[in-house]
Amino acid sequence: MEKYKIQKDSVQETLIIPLYGRKLAMDMYPGNFEDRHCQQLFERIDYDFPKQGKLMTKAGAIMAATRQYDLASVCKEYLVKHPKACVVNLGCGLDTTFRQVDNGTAKGYNIDFPDVITARNELLPETERERNIPGNLNDTSWFEQIDFNPEDGAVFFASGVFYYFKREDVKKLFCSMAEHFPGGKLVFDATNKRGLKSMLKTWLEPSEMGNVGVYFSMEDEKELMDWSDRFSGVVRKGYLTGYRPLDKRYGAITNMVFRYVDKHKMCQIIELEF
Repeated sequence: MEKYKIQKDSVQETLIIPLYGRKLAMDMYPGNFEDRHCQQLFERIDYDFPKQGKLMTKAGAIMAATRQYDLASVCKEYLVKHPKACVVNLGCGLDTTFRQVDNGTAKGYNIDFPDVITARNELLPETERERNIPGNLNDTSWFEQIDFNPEDGAVFFASGVFYYFKREDVKKLFCSMAEHFPGGKLVFDATNKRGLKSMLKTWLEPSEMGNVGVYFSMEDEKELMDWSDRFSGVVRKGYLTGYRPLDKRYGAITNMVFRYVDKHKMCQIIELEF
């Protein structure tokens, strides 16, 4: 099978860390994380994974896989009441969450920069009810490509995306989404200022991507409610402990660290309703 080469120093390269993390987590804890598409993708990509192997510790792999599990859990819950909803992956990379939550009637949309979508079209081509859309999230013309029906609803999710946005851009995007998709829901991961500094030092700098800017953090999820009167509710959960109990196989020290970062809002999942 011909492999797809990921170019160095490109946006495509940022797809590798979460993909490799999910793959390692499944290798270490079979049965705890399921993503057969990730396993298949790993075999098709031409990239210097050993460098990432030095970076991606056990804890980092668990965190990457757990984040996807959490976002998928929220999407599944939304689809119970809205089985025909649009499921929209913001900054999709090579994420396969829609294929994991697909109930047979929902519609999937994956949005990312054009060169990322080029890679995705090669590795994860569109299906009958799933579209790959090239674009910039801050250019909200992509709204028009979502076949939204208020009666059916829409759930949006973003994995590891908004850290790289300026605060004013996050606010503008969220408010615009609430106006255009009433009754919808957005779920995303976030951190506070302390966590943002740790992310830069722990993940980006060791992977030679320290020149990538990280900006958006959140100290209190309730601050979102001041952004728009179209927001109907917000919930924060720890993303390591908020959606299912920690696995004892991770080890006592690892789980102690996970509880700490969740408690101190360094790892958060935010659910925002419109």
